[in-house]
Parts: sequence; C-alpha cells; structure tokens
Amino acid sequence: MPHPMATTDPVAYLRATAPFAALPRELFEEAVKDVEVIFEPAGKQLARVGGAPLEHLWVIRKGAVRLERDGQTLQVLEEGETFGYTSLVTGEATLDVAVEEDLVAYRLPGAAFRALLADAAFAGHFAVGLAERLRASLEQSPVATFRADVSGAVEQLVKRPPVWVDEGATVRDAARAMREAGISSVLVRGAPAGIVTDRDFRNRVLADDLGPATPLAQIVSRPLRTVAAGTPIYEAWRTLLDAGVHHLPVVRDDDVVGVVTAGDLLKHSASGPVAVLRSVERLPSRESLPGYARKVAEMVSVLLGGGLDARTISGFVARLNDALLHRILRWAEADLGAAPVPWAWLAFGSEGRMEQTLLTDQDNALVYADEGEPSRAWFAALAERANGDLVAAGFPECPGGYMAKRWHGPLSEWTRRFRSWIDAPAPQALLEASIFFDFRRVAGTLALDPLDAALEEAAARPVFLRFLAKAALDFRPPPMLLLRLKGGSSVVDLKAHGISPIVFLARCYGLEAGVRARGTLERIDAAQRAGKVDEEVAARVTEAYRYLIELRLRLQLRRMAASEPVTNAVALSELSALERTRLKDALRAVKNWQDAGTFHFKTEF
Repeated sequence: MPHPMATTDPVAYLRATAPFAALPRELFEEAVKDVEVIFEPAGKQLARVGGAPLEHLWVIRKGAVRLERDGQTLQVLEEGETFGYTSLVTGEATLDVAVEEDLVAYRLPGAAFRALLADAAFAGHFAVGLAERLRASLEQSPVATFRADVSGAVEQLVKRPPVWVDEGATVRDAARAMREAGISSVLVRGAPAGIVTDRDFRNRVLADDLGPATPLAQIVSRPLRTVAAGTPIYEAWRTLLDAGVHHLPVVRDDDVVGVVTAGDLLKHSASGPVAVLRSVERLPSRESLPGYARKVAEMVSVLLGGGLDARTISGFVARLNDALLHRILRWAEADLGAAPVPWAWLAFGSEGRMEQTLLTDQDNALVYADEGEPSRAWFAALAERANGDLVAAGFPECPGGYMAKRWHGPLSEWTRRFRSWIDAPAPQALLEASIFFDFRRVAGTLALDPLDAALEEAAARPVFLRFLAKAALDFRPPPMLLLRLKGGSSVVDLKAHGISPIVFLARCYGLEAGVRARGTLERIDAAQRAGKVDEEVAARVTEAYRYLIELRLRLQLRRMAASEPVTNAVALSELSALERTRLKDALRAVKNWQDAGTFHFKTEF
C-alpha cells in the first residue's frame, strides 16, 4: 500500500544504514534498483513458523515488528533494523513475524539480497548463527579517530642486525661493542645463547663492585626470551610486560634478525602500554599517583582504535595495574619496615579475572602466613596505605567494603572462610562472597594452595553450586518487550543486565568443571570442553560477552572524551540501528544461557 513516506528517498536512507553503507557503490546501486516502499498495519501477521518464508529483506523506516517463537517474544525491531534474512538464507520460516505498530518499510527482493552476500562484510551482518553475527559486528565496528598500527609485525621495528660477542668475552669487551654500535644490548654466543644489557652493567656489575675484566658468563641472561618476526606488535608488548624485560630478540627461521627494545615500542605509540609502564616505573613518590587513571584511559582508547579487542586490552590494563600495585606496596614496606612473615595481596572481581578496562572500584584483600597473627597491626597498616594510594591513583573505594584494610588476616582464617562458604552455603552469604572466588595473587610470595584446594573441592558440592547459581541468576536481562525506542527509550545497564549475568554463571560452571581459570571466557571454554555447556550455547554467550564489554568500553570512552559521567547505562536511542539489534541479540543469548543454567544446576528445586 502507498504511504506518505513513499516520497522519502529509500535509496538514500538505505545507503546511510548499516550494512548497506559500506557496500561498494556498483554493487549497492545494482541491488537497490527494485527496492519497494511498503505499509502494513498493526496486527498484520507477516510470517508464521512452518509457513511460507519471507521473500524479501525488510528494512524498517517507521513502526515496529515483533519476532516470536512458541508464543514468546524474542525481539521487537524498530527504525533502521532489518528482518527477513533468515528466511532468505534458509528458505524456511523459523519465526512468527507480526507488525507491532503501523509499519513503513523498504523491501529488497530476495534475488537482490543474495547478490549482496558476495560482499563478505555484508554477509557477516546477516549470518544465520547468532554467534557469527555478533562476531562479525565486532569486526566491522568503527574505531577511534587515532589508529596506531599495533597489529603490524614486530619485525618492522627492527633497525639493525644484532651484535654478537663470544661466550668467553669480558664485561669490557661487551661494553665496547655496545658503545661502537650505539646500542644498549649484545647477544652472547653459547648453548643456549644469552643477552647482556646496559641494565645488567648497572645492576650486576657496578652494584656488586665487579670490574671490567669480569667474565660475561657471570652476568649473562639465558635463555633468550624471543619473539617471532611476524608477531603482532601488541603481542610483543605483552611478552615484554609479562617477562619484565626491556629487550626482545626478533627471530625469523631460527635466526635472530635484530633486537627490539622497550624504547622502540615506546616510540611506536606514546600512549601504548610500554609508555604507561615506563611512567609507572619512574613514579618518584605517592604524590605522583594522580593522573594514572587518565593515562590508562588514553592507552585503552589508542589500543581500541588500533583494532585490539577489549579482552586483549584488559590484559594489558591488568598487567599495568599489577606493576602500579607493586610500586605502591614497596612504598608501604619502606614506611613500615620489612614484612614479619610472607604475605599475598589478592585482587577480586574484574581485576582478579584480568577483565578490567577503565579503572573501577577496588576489590582486594591481604593474606599472610599464620605466624604473622601477632603482627596483625603491621598488615593492617600495609593495607591502609595501599588502599589509600590506589584511591589517589584513580581506583575508588569499594562501596561494599571489599578492600584489604577490612579484609586481611592469616591464611588459616581465609581457608576456614572459604570452606564455610562451600560446606554450608547460604544464598545471601554467597551473593556477597562470590567475588572472592575470582581471587588472583597480584603481589607477595605466600603460597595459596589451601585456597585453591578449597575451590577445587567445590566441584563435588552440588548444593553449594546450586546456591551459587541461584544467586548468580538473580541478575537478568530486561524482558525483550521492554527494549524499545518508543517513549523515553529503554535504558539498559550493560553490566547488570548483560555482563554480570554471564560472569556470575561462568563462575559456577568453572568451579563445577574444577578449573583454576579465573577468566570468564576461559571458564566457559573449560565447561564446554568438560561437557557441562552445549557447544552452540557456549559460542553464543562467548560472542555476547565480547560484544557487551566492547560496546560498554566504546560508550564509556565516548563519554569520557565529552567530559560526561562514565556509567554502565545506555539508552537505546544512543545506539545505531546495528548496535541496537546486536545488543538485543546479545541479551537474548544471555537469557538462553541462564535458562540452560537454571536447568543444569536445578535452581528451581
């Protein structure tokens, strides 16, 4: 039926709508020759499961369409969103499709749609599998205006061939070779080969009063920590941060072709993790802590703009936060004197899982050897100083009080606490204590085997797992019918409605599978491999998690750049049509994941 909006140029509208906007001009122009403008009244049934499939791709211009299966609303689609592609790809009607509000749509014939599938990006947008659609949408997401080439091969940073010295050389020989070549390291022949750097001269020669005749073998570092020539630059960053070194030999076909330094990586991106690490290493005192959060946010923005996914970025953030904490704890020990007994600083929550991007509330604790009970005051003072310095660096205090200045005690006390939660679970206690099950030792030398053993025993405690899952399932996505642009626009809390439900249930599955992994996706993968989670469900929730954390990160950086409050909430009206559709897809995957978890852990019994 004709409609007043038929006068609006449908071709121009489609060209401005994802995924048509990215199509090659010739392909797009050929496909839209036969586009139609269609009006359908509210209540009209467009398709039924098992009936005739839709024969067009529909792009909504105005109004709304409801997708259902077995009488349950899966999604309500609105302006800019599409439907009909599943019928076109599979040749079957797999959903009931009804007009929710008077509909004006642009309709593309099936033949034209199938021709457009020759474009890989366009095809990814319309993948039948939900996991594939979410994955494709991340690959196509727009990036920040500044784009560092962090995915390029590290070999491009190599400036010159390496300089080698014989194994029998002296410190003087190595120093002269470095001076003549204008470099800060030499490689040492031998089995295995090794490396000596200018830092070794300072820390192992001068600091120990050794002379220039000292054999190089006395200070050489072996074996070499290398990276392959084709390694992405961001992976070289990760290797450097993990190893705590400043020089990385680059290897091609078993031959060292050069040495990349921390300085080389630093120059490649002044806002990269190496630069932030260098600034952390050079912090002269706690008075220099303010501004750290901003440095991390700038680094995150650069890495996201460089094409790195949010999970990789969060790994860099965790490593930098760990380095900062080590410095803060050294300052505290300098104030208080040497620790009376071994201890361990624990991180919980997103920091424990190494999933933090922008800095959030503190979740930490302090554990020490039982012999340190008489020195409880020393550890209380350590925790007080460290928590205060973290606040100064940009980590707010935890509103729930999960901080070391409150949660500190001997290992046996912590072991009893863990075992009480597992052996005699109570719903409210587990809701409050569940973040402790993500613990990760960040600093200190105290072995935490008793705590690991307690968690491993959880796999044999079905009552505990049921209570833990029941508490996890209290966090749910909003009903699909409420996710609307109409009126004031729905507001979704990306953390409470999407990310946390995945994290909390993954924790249950990970404990049941008996794995020590703390990361959410590692837990899901382990549970799937152990046969606890269906492979397709695991794939869908994995991509939903990746999509949600990246969408949240992009929105938070956007708000930070605009000097707006950074929150987890987003109104649907803030999102593009593609982002709205994929958000609904992700939340539907979360709901299905929770439905499966309810049955698996028998939480209704």
